[in-house]
Amino acid sequence: MEGPLLEGLYWDEWYTNKTLYDLKNTSRIYYENILLGVPRVRQLKVRNNTCKVYSSLQSLMNECYDRYTSKNEDLADFGLKVETEWKYATPDSTSPWHWGFVGVYRNGGFIFTLSKSKSETKNKFINLQLNSWITRGTRVIFIDFSLYNANVNLFCIIRLVAEFPATGGIITSWQFYSVKLLRYVSYYDYIIASCEITFCIFLIVFTTQEAQKVREFKSAYFKSVWNWLELLLLVLCFVTVSFNIYCNIQIFLLLGDLLKNTEKYSDFYFLAYWHTYYNNIIAVTIFFAWIKIFKFISFNKTMSQLSSTLSCCIKDIVGFAIMFFIIFFAYAQLGFLVFGSQVDDFSTFQNAIFTQFRIVLGDFNFAGIQQANRILGPIYFITFIFFVFFVLLNMFLAIINDTYSEVKADYSIGRRPDFELGKMIKKSYNNALEKLRLKKPEEGEDEKSAKSGDLVERARREGFDENEIQSAKQMKKWKERLEKKYYSAEIQDDYQPVTQREFQELFLYAVELEKELHYVSLKLNRVMRKISTLQP
Repeated sequence: MEGPLLEGLYWDEWYTNKTLYDLKNTSRIYYENILLGVPRVRQLKVRNNTCKVYSSLQSLMNECYDRYTSKNEDLADFGLKVETEWKYATPDSTSPWHWGFVGVYRNGGFIFTLSKSKSETKNKFINLQLNSWITRGTRVIFIDFSLYNANVNLFCIIRLVAEFPATGGIITSWQFYSVKLLRYVSYYDYIIASCEITFCIFLIVFTTQEAQKVREFKSAYFKSVWNWLELLLLVLCFVTVSFNIYCNIQIFLLLGDLLKNTEKYSDFYFLAYWHTYYNNIIAVTIFFAWIKIFKFISFNKTMSQLSSTLSCCIKDIVGFAIMFFIIFFAYAQLGFLVFGSQVDDFSTFQNAIFTQFRIVLGDFNFAGIQQANRILGPIYFITFIFFVFFVLLNMFLAIINDTYSEVKADYSIGRRPDFELGKMIKKSYNNALEKLRLKKPEEGEDEKSAKSGDLVERARREGFDENEIQSAKQMKKWKERLEKKYYSAEIQDDYQPVTQREFQELFLYAVELEKELHYVSLKLNRVMRKISTLQP
């Protein structure tokens, strides 16, 4: 008896300590977070007879409530029809809709607020239960309230959702938005504000530079993928600045009014909703800004080969993607129709698509597929793995490897990337020295052509044949044109196919080089013979 008794005492002591600990934590959470205003409860309903009952079953059931849509919504007052919870409130046009699991719900509905008194709130719920506030037509109930924590200067906007699908049952979900609506409070916040101002200044400067490039290069500007990325980044940056200004204006206009009356519901959901979209725009902008780094690290041979490989094989990848997704969607449709009624992962066509991506990555539930259909389940799984994983994905890798081999061969014969960071830094450094008059300016095209003419005259004076001079000029012209075409750092695509005319020029250039090599070898043999005769 002593052992069980001691165990019981130890258990009672542990349970008492745990209860006191939970109560302390609960009170701490309560005091650290302040309730702004009062909570609000909102219901949306659908009308009766929004769907049809089959004629043979009308004797058993004469009511039919369809799923929620704005057309099926019940706008009529019901129940006691005395308080706001029994009367329909029209939705605000500026309020965002809520995207739930089984429907998209708009604002408005049958609304009431709770009291800060626990007893009054309890009596309110008892009264609603006795008078059947929740009916068969109820499709969703929202409970909204907002908290503020001064320690971290964050607002927490909370929405608890209970959806009632047409199939019966209840689906619960929740949303927690922790946002910083009061943005400029501490010294760190003012540093962030100065960075935002600097960002706006740089945005104006970069926009001016891109506008000058468009005027200078005109249609050639839009032939580069990097320039399209620059334009996309500028657009996203302007959208981000616009969202920031809009959110700050709305917070300035609404926050004071929301905090005036503590006995009413303070609708911070609107501010949290747009603040979330603002964060999403920032995330997308930063993502593309990181992608832009590839342009500035192309001085590295490996990174330049990577970008060249992707640009060269894009057409092959698009053709492969069409074939891949035809087979992929065929299997997704098969999985949805065969397993959709029994396996949750295939309950919708969209879920079937994401499930197949998970199968490719090794995350799958074969037992559920096999249990749903013991014949088609294993056949579906094995054939999907064989065709998609072993065949199609290896074809994709083969396309990448083949293109990489071609690009690597091009770079091995002297091909350079379109944009070289080292060349840009060297050019900027030389321009700075020229402006400071620490270095003489480089020769222009006119000076180079004048020097070229002097070299021709000098060759004539030294007795070179006119045919040799013209041949040398022709070879120089071909060389300059080919270098400009294939080794230019101007705005051009990385991959440039050779036309028939250019191939002929390359062939003639090679023939002339061969003649020149033969001519030089003859001269060298003649000189060697003279040297051999001079030796004793």
